[in-house]
Amino acid sequence: GDCFPCSLEQCPMMGHYADRFPYKFERVNQKYFLNTAADPPFTAWRQQVFIKLSGVKKMRGDINLVYYDTEGNRKEYEISSGVLSQDEVYTKYLDVEINPKNTKKIEFLWNKALFSLLWARLGAETVNIINGEDG
Repeated sequence: GDCFPCSLEQCPMMGHYADRFPYKFERVNQKYFLNTAADPPFTAWRQQVFIKLSGVKKMRGDINLVYYDTEGNRKEYEISSGVLSQDEVYTKYLDVEINPKNTKKIEFLWNKALFSLLWARLGAETVNIINGEDG
């Protein structure tokens, strides 16, 4: 995740489209990138997620994002778990299995720990998602 997003020169990708990288013959020891998913067809898109919370000052629980595509597929990703604070911005790199071009909606989920205050509420003040290089 340290090289995200790709530089202005683009990401040198491995695989079928590797020949499209304009600097493929100009560098020695070039790093190449290949994001894969757990399920066939193993395609993944790198995204960086930033979430700023609103609500209670601090509480235990977890926050997730659920991606839905236009074909009815759904995939859930954990962003953070443990003590959550409205003063922090939670950042995570995801290799998302839902093509950003086919994403229908992204849902924010918050689950509190059993021992948290029953009346406590937590929400997303902002959710920002940065897509990596489209292959």
